[in-house]
Formats: sequence, structure tokens, C-alpha cells
Amino acid sequence: MSRRWNCLDNAPTESFFWHMKDEINFKNIKTFRELEKVIENYIFYYNNKRYQWNRKKMTPVQYRNHLLQK
Repeated sequence: MSRRWNCLDNAPTESFFWHMKDEINFKNIKTFRELEKVIENYIFYYNNKRYQWNRKKMTPVQYRNHLLQK
């Protein structure tokens, strides 16, 4: 994010937000507190439960731990 017009810096963030907007139903959320809770739950799900093909079918936390063990 330090250089202007470098889309590669934003790719992981854009990917995360695209998945979040695609997988969460925002129409049922009435208050800001509900929105906060839904986003917190999604972040936990994304990092700890959601398997990713480009991470050897591991969750991000599992993949990080796998790399740290090498």
C-alpha cells in the first residue's frame, strides 16, 4: 500500500472482501452491532474453518502452522 497504482498490494485484501460480500447475507442485518458480530464471525470462519485450494486444501491458520514447522 506504500506505492501508488500497484494493484498487487491490494489483491489479498480485495479477494477477502469479495468473498465476504459474496458469502454474507447483509439484507437481514438491522443494527451496527449485528453487522460487527457477523463480520467478526466471518473473519474467524475465513481464517480457521474455510479450506482454500491454493493453500493445499488447508485453512489459512493450518497453512501458516504448516509453514512454521518446516
